[in-house]
Amino acid sequence: MPHVEINKPILEHNDRLAAANRATLSEHGVFMLDLLASPGAGKTSLILATIEQLRQHLNIAVIEGDIASDVDAQRVKACGVPAVQINTGGACHLEAAMIQRALAVLELEKLDLIIVENVGNLVCPTDFYLGEDAKVMILSVPEGHDKPLKYPGVFQVAEAVVLNKVDTMAVFNFDERQFRLDVSRLNPQATVFPVVAAGAAAGRGIKTWTQWLAARVQAKRDGAQQ
Repeated sequence: MPHVEINKPILEHNDRLAAANRATLSEHGVFMLDLLASPGAGKTSLILATIEQLRQHLNIAVIEGDIASDVDAQRVKACGVPAVQINTGGACHLEAAMIQRALAVLELEKLDLIIVENVGNLVCPTDFYLGEDAKVMILSVPEGHDKPLKYPGVFQVAEAVVLNKVDTMAVFNFDERQFRLDVSRLNPQATVFPVVAAGAAAGRGIKTWTQWLAARVQAKRDGAQQ
């Protein structure tokens, strides 16, 4: 029986555009971070906390991916940071072509870091390379410590894992030791950053996370200048 490969040509086309995105970013020495998470994990809160911590040292822009609305982009713009909204109209992930159009309206020569807030999903975005320098996954404590077992793919592609809302561990019986063990089994190189991005305990762990990110940005800038 004839078999038609659908995903392969789609991904190949996406990868070509992603490579072009990466070349454009490298030309300007801009680091792009792709943030993956479930809805409600705290992507926007982490982005805002990251901006607050790094804005004195880095020029930052944000690309917001959502199925609909521009609520998160408006929150970012209110901080005085450029933000481009991408509405997918139902698609569960961003693609390289969407990022290409967003990059075209940003002043790349003035930027050091672009943070992409991907559509809230732990499955679809893992397959689509955008031209990013790193994928980072956010998991919130209320989602449960068993998520690495249920969604291994996203943990395997993540260069780091931000564990958000760690101030609620006791309430949700979150087993941090088991979580770290499962992450390590899937991705021994992934660093885990426990943080609290919002709420009464906001700020916990944010400095350690942003120091790691700033070092990655600086490394790319240094490479571009050589």
